[in-house]
Amino acid sequence: MNKEQYYAVQERRHGKEKQALFAKAHVGIAGLGGLGSHVAIMLARLGIGVLTLVDFDVVDETNIHRQHYELSDIGKAKTTALYEQLMRINPYITYHCCQEKVVPENIQNLFGNCSVICEAFDRAEQKAMLAENVLCRLPHAYLVGGNGMADIKSANLMKVQNVMSRYYLCGDGISDVADACLFAPRVALCASMQATQIMRIILNEKSL
Repeated sequence: MNKEQYYAVQERRHGKEKQALFAKAHVGIAGLGGLGSHVAIMLARLGIGVLTLVDFDVVDETNIHRQHYELSDIGKAKTTALYEQLMRINPYITYHCCQEKVVPENIQNLFGNCSVICEAFDRAEQKAMLAENVLCRLPHAYLVGGNGMADIKSANLMKVQNVMSRYYLCGDGISDVADACLFAPRVALCASMQATQIMRIILNEKSL
């Protein structure tokens, strides 16, 4: 299947106008673990025009139970392992893979051209750092983060909140990895909520 055939199918499934908006979008994903790896897969299936994928880490055995990697990926950089998967799903979009740690000094360079940024970090201080810098230094960008996906609580407790004009949080807002384990279904659910909200922003459906 060539690019024209691929996107002819996408347009039939998504609608021509929506697919055109997806194709124009540039989304950044900060962290390619349980949230970010799943979000990237879903956005690639939508046909997002450009995905910037950022993570400094490598795949290890503790990632397999909840992240979108395979046993054969262990030891690979997450950017490399995820890129290989994405190219099998949709080789017709642009991927910028950056194997580096996100810090205040490189946020502008990494995400300055993104219209939406997905925060997919594990630690609260990383989440706060990214939120502060994106909201203060990238006034054009929307931020979609995750907060609360640990434990085995009901999926009905998870929701999307518009906490600031350009900032959305997905999750139950309560559960903490310091107190409970992470399980694949709830992590993937939070990632699906993030991907859905990113999709809605791209389609100019920003209200909840």
